[in-house]
Amino acid sequence: MSDYLVRGVGANKQFRVFSATTTDLVEEARRRHDTWPVASAALGRALTAGLLLGANLKGDDLLTLRVFGDGPAGAIVVSANASGEVKGYIQEPHVDLPCPEGGKLPVGDAVGKGFLHVTKDMGLKEPFTGSIELVSGEIGEDVARYLLTSEQTPSAVALGVLVGPDCQVKASGGIIIQSLPDASEETLLHMEKSLKGMEPVSSLVSRGMSPEEIVARAVGGLEVRFLEKIPVKFKCGCSKDRVKDILAALGKEEIERIYQEQEKAEVRCHFCGELYNFGAPELEMVIKHL
Repeated sequence: MSDYLVRGVGANKQFRVFSATTTDLVEEARRRHDTWPVASAALGRALTAGLLLGANLKGDDLLTLRVFGDGPAGAIVVSANASGEVKGYIQEPHVDLPCPEGGKLPVGDAVGKGFLHVTKDMGLKEPFTGSIELVSGEIGEDVARYLLTSEQTPSAVALGVLVGPDCQVKASGGIIIQSLPDASEETLLHMEKSLKGMEPVSSLVSRGMSPEEIVARAVGGLEVRFLEKIPVKFKCGCSKDRVKDILAALGKEEIERIYQEQEKAEVRCHFCGELYNFGAPELEMVIKHL
């Protein structure tokens, strides 16, 4: 089943919900960045969170999620757009921490303490950025705190990534449920009870459940009207021409030094891991242009 995201409202507009399966795109991120299991889980949760938070973006709007913790994973940066495209990287892809009993990957320990920043660029003079101190480093709890603190929206957030013994991503997905002003106490209590009894999202995805089925399980059978369904994928907008502009920004003297010492240059994109090679003739053209 291909990855996709759904957006809906339920129970007479008492809540809204966003859910996505992201197995293929998180596996592509793992492959591109050669992440080890704990890093795969941390980056995968952040990529899924970026897509879910960006589900209300429009046009050319962009959302950037940055997790700056003091743990061995280092920084995690994710960027999502309104078309269901997301990209991201983790500073230390080769994080290796022992798993506690039960087999749950220690994402919180890998991330550590620090801050979560969410920036929305909606074409205004200045982008809006909301920041909170990390609650646990588990990403889902931290996103829920951000939504409550920065956007005054009580939310339940569940994110999950299942990594197999071969280190490949076997299942990944997430869900965000947000209560609306007209939500009754009865509805909120019903969803709270349902969420407490729900299996981890990664388990549901691994069993083949769709985003719609995950929503139904999370809200305990309450009526939901789905407004949108869009495919999601890992996609970076880098290209050799764009990277050449970044290379040129180093300045003529620095590029001449690289040319004299190596006669070539290699530039790797942080977001997607794509490697761009510039040979001597290309460096000569950059220098001549400068």
